[in-house]
Amino acid sequence: MKYGVYVANYGKAAFARNLVELAVDAEISGWDGFFLWDSISGEDKELPTVDAFSALAAMAVNTKRIRLGTTVTALARLRPWRVARETTTIDNLSNGRFTLGVGLGFPPYQEFERFGEDSSKAVRAAKLDEALEILVGLWSGKSFAYSGEYFSVGRTRFVPHTTQKPRIPVWVAGGWPNKPPFRRAAKWDGVIPLNYSNGFKLLQPTDLRSVVAYINKWRSGNASKFDVANIGWTSGKNKRRDREKVEEFAGAGATWWLETLYTSRNDPAKLRNRIRGGPPVS
Repeated sequence: MKYGVYVANYGKAAFARNLVELAVDAEISGWDGFFLWDSISGEDKELPTVDAFSALAAMAVNTKRIRLGTTVTALARLRPWRVARETTTIDNLSNGRFTLGVGLGFPPYQEFERFGEDSSKAVRAAKLDEALEILVGLWSGKSFAYSGEYFSVGRTRFVPHTTQKPRIPVWVAGGWPNKPPFRRAAKWDGVIPLNYSNGFKLLQPTDLRSVVAYINKWRSGNASKFDVANIGWTSGKNKRRDREKVEEFAGAGATWWLETLYTSRNDPAKLRNRIRGGPPVS
């Protein structure tokens, strides 16, 4: 099990310099990763919001060990060739420590409708799949062309290519028990699951077992490494109970524990103190 912090890119703590300092604190305090939301404006249009890719690039040059990533990027609202350039740059700056988390984008109003974008689930899903194909082609550093329903790329070659080989890992987010996101995730390198039975909630270990079993069915015969990033909460005070809680999820198939710090997004001191308290291990 590896341990990362899961931090909103909006709120009173979400200034780029502060987030970079928090990533440095996370590395010093023994965390394995720093994963940043990639919302375009947050639920409150007046909350401070930072561009996730810019902040992660700054984190990349100020850290040496921890993995950095987005949780998650709504590719359907972005130009995939621009994302290819930005993510390759972060991967190179970090010497191969970047993971791209992707999803449809939630909530649709906040991420799409507010800016005049089509928010229908079918369109967002189709754009996501096309964008992922384009990213793989452009990340390769080889000559590439693409023609889809929503995106097209004339014959081109992006250099430099990514530091990681064969490419940057892609984790796909989804709300269980909605199945399509998990079939999509099975094709890639990892999954970020949440409970979507009545709005997004954290999973229970029994939920995670179901998620892992379903994905394994779709990955039958695929022996490549696959990460299961579970989002959860621990006290940071009672290490024994925190460790027991995390071990339940590890037993259910989680390979990453992402400590959610969403409730601290408007309290910089509380956010920093929890990160400095270190991961929920003895």
